[in-house]
Amino acid sequence: MPETPGAAGDALARVAAAAEAVRRADDHLRAAVEAARISGRTWQEIGDALGITRQAAFQRFGRPIDPRTGTPMSTNVLPQAADLAVALLAELAAGDWEAASRDFDDAMRSSVTPDRLASVWARVIGTVGAYERMDRPVVHQAGDHTVVDVPMFFEAGDVTGRVAYDRDGKVAGLYVTPAEVKR
Repeated sequence: MPETPGAAGDALARVAAAAEAVRRADDHLRAAVEAARISGRTWQEIGDALGITRQAAFQRFGRPIDPRTGTPMSTNVLPQAADLAVALLAELAAGDWEAASRDFDDAMRSSVTPDRLASVWARVIGTVGAYERMDRPVVHQAGDHTVVDVPMFFEAGDVTGRVAYDRDGKVAGLYVTPAEVKR
């Protein structure tokens, strides 16, 4: 049964409302983590409360000091980094090596050709089986890069797809590693 124009508008309004709720929840979570740190809670305790490692908690919510300058590091993540990383990893899963490598920076482009990307992906499939799905990406700042970790699920194991972006939105790093095990 086709949707009526009003129903389509209502569906989009629900999507927009849900997206706004997620933004508010993320703001609330960030404030709660900051309050926990101010009250003396450790990254391990915060990670345990979130169901993630202490390193993942720090990477997402921490405000490290740049040892080069003594000032807080940038927390301005690349806009749309999560969407870009999910799209890149979906291109890998689909076997579109050219598309997956189109936004590589010069260093990546010179060392990771589409053929090498295909070879690495074949090793991933050989280790954990057929690709099944991705979970929600986690974005954090790491020095001068925006890093996106995407949980990926395969028939015989799980991995984390990690994509690092430079300030210009170019892919400066791409890793597929075994999924983190919570300590």
